[in-house]
Amino acid sequence: MLGALLFMTACEDLDQVPPNIASSGSLTDYDGVLNAAYFYQHGSVTPMAVMGDFRADNALMLEPPYTEFDKYGPALTDMEEQFFGPFYTALYKSILSANNVIENSKSTSEVGEAKFLRALSYFKLVRVFGDVTVNLSAAPSTTDGSILVRQSASSVYTDVIIPDLEDAIAALDTEIVDGRASKYAAQGLLGKVLVQMGDFGQAESHLAAVVSGADAAGISLQANYADIFGVDNDLNSEIIYATQISSSITDEYGFSEFWSWSAGLDTKSLEPLDTDLIAAFDASPGDLRRAVNIDETLLMSPKFPQTGGPDHDWIELRLADVILLYAETLNENGSTPAALVELNKIRTRAGLANSTATTQSEVRTAVADERRLELAFEGQRWFDLVRTGTVDAEMGETIDSKYHLFPIPDSEVLASFGVITQNAGY
Repeated sequence: MLGALLFMTACEDLDQVPPNIASSGSLTDYDGVLNAAYFYQHGSVTPMAVMGDFRADNALMLEPPYTEFDKYGPALTDMEEQFFGPFYTALYKSILSANNVIENSKSTSEVGEAKFLRALSYFKLVRVFGDVTVNLSAAPSTTDGSILVRQSASSVYTDVIIPDLEDAIAALDTEIVDGRASKYAAQGLLGKVLVQMGDFGQAESHLAAVVSGADAAGISLQANYADIFGVDNDLNSEIIYATQISSSITDEYGFSEFWSWSAGLDTKSLEPLDTDLIAAFDASPGDLRRAVNIDETLLMSPKFPQTGGPDHDWIELRLADVILLYAETLNENGSTPAALVELNKIRTRAGLANSTATTQSEVRTAVADERRLELAFEGQRWFDLVRTGTVDAEMGETIDSKYHLFPIPDSEVLASFGVITQNAGY
């Protein structure tokens, strides 16, 4: 529970540091605490994957009460135990560990990585829940319950996420070392955050920096789309940042993992593929991404193969995502021809001809369509629909905007004695 988490002493938190990515280290160098901040991201991965694709028109739930993901009403709270609760708790654990590093480490790079992870955590939280509790202390008050009051999503963006990413950009190097956070991970995420906020003017320079500097940093599009995914391709050249996962490390998330859900290996959705996604690929004949993303016979996605499944990293940000965000930004800023150049980089790899879109409106639609096909089953679709205001048009029904957000775990509301409030509609 968040209340309990925030009221833990710093010592109690450090006792939880897992020996996952590297040795835990001592409390004088804070290596282990930083590793904990990385590790706790694991618990957010599968919930984010399910929310991003199963809430949207890429995937379906088949077994009640999980079918509530495909409906838009108050009963979604029944999924707290498997999705919203672990997601919420894991990210606040990551934040608390990051706070410890930020306050105490003497290493500029460690603090930069911690600020990246804190920003990533809050970005996930506000996209899912909207207004959220903000804790920026390694040792929050054990008596002041007001710190649990939810802060507006806009203030979390402007007062926490953006400053943290700006600091991370200044502190980190462009080189990606052992898959950890880098300058371009922070800059790419900042561009994505600004696009989420609709601030295309500010987003453009950050996304441009990543796209133009990628080669020198060893970041490049994979020639073959299929080579982005699968255990043997973890941390390939296209990956700007991923949450690293290993079957040899006990994961706090105790349910079916993201690769199981997309492959139809969980009994709650043995045939998860939404026929609407099949139709989207039908509208893109010759698309080389089709066989990687969908199997219309088994009605599942082979994107993350069962072989080696427990070792699949979760891709948080890759170059193709940044390029498409850059194309979107250029188009919204009035540079439609330049936007087409970026869009066509992704189409070319997919074996498709250059886009025939010409107007700003046409290119806007073309970029959105490309993002769906390129990023299917990567937890992106629902959040793209919400930020672009296209939920109703794409889902084919009128959906109350209060259901664009997910329910705060009821356990958190109860544990805080109502200081943490529930989202409207739940």
